[in-house]
Amino acid sequence: MPRSGIIRAGRLAELEAVAAVARQRSFRLAALDLGLSTTALSRTVANVEERLGVRLFARTTRSVALTSAGERFVARMVPALREIGAAIEDATDERDTPAGRLRINCSSGAAHQILSSLVLPFLDRYPAVSIDLVTEERLIDIVAQGFDAGIRQAESVPTGMTCVPISGPVRFRIVASPAYLAGREMPRVPADLLAHRCIRIQLANGASYAWEFQEGTRGFMIDVSGPLTLDEPALMRRAALAGAGIAYIADGRVAADIAAGRLVSLLDEWTPTEEGLYLYHPSRRHPSGALRALIDMIQRS
Repeated sequence: MPRSGIIRAGRLAELEAVAAVARQRSFRLAALDLGLSTTALSRTVANVEERLGVRLFARTTRSVALTSAGERFVARMVPALREIGAAIEDATDERDTPAGRLRINCSSGAAHQILSSLVLPFLDRYPAVSIDLVTEERLIDIVAQGFDAGIRQAESVPTGMTCVPISGPVRFRIVASPAYLAGREMPRVPADLLAHRCIRIQLANGASYAWEFQEGTRGFMIDVSGPLTLDEPALMRRAALAGAGIAYIADGRVAADIAAGRLVSLLDEWTPTEEGLYLYHPSRRHPSGALRALIDMIQRS
């Protein structure tokens, strides 16, 4: 069979399977991404390799890496898949009702904020659309990783993106449980936090986040200390409720706890307000009908 025939014989789904493994560098993660079993995905990739007559991946028990032939194949194949996907999106955009799958990357905090207020109402309104909401704290290249859009706070949105505001400004709170504060001197100014056990925040790049404060027009930061460092706001809230120390958390996550007396809000006059969440997508890519419908819903709300 001619080599061009070998490529034509491969189904689009098989090529997407190869692209997913190359992107994730893991059969397990790629299988989760595609909704397949690891065994089925491995068999699919093996079928492609057999038809091509070359190994695309070097597999060990701990890692998966592209071979040199695999690197060349994926480098040419993935842009072609994107073009095919764009052609399919253009065709389906002619439908009266949006349909298809949207892959959205966001932080866990953003996911908690938008799930009930945006994602679930959108799915109720457009039952022919499905959404894959993938959370991770580190900022990724949404184009390279195959996402249609991302959701982050304003300062984290990469350049070259079209942005749509989702939420208004976000206020932050300094909170602690009554149990933690019992018998301790209440902090009156931000510098007093240095004498307390604080729940430190680890950023996606591994660095520690210095807490931000505002005094009039002057902003400043304090690198607090404490025995516990976390990278997920839900865990910070749980730790604060358990009396582990003082936490720095967005108001929306702890407002109910403050109102119920489970947490005490501290230093309110010093805590800053930051820009809220934005949905963003590549400026040079024509958004699909499903993504346009989501943007329209955001802008109408």
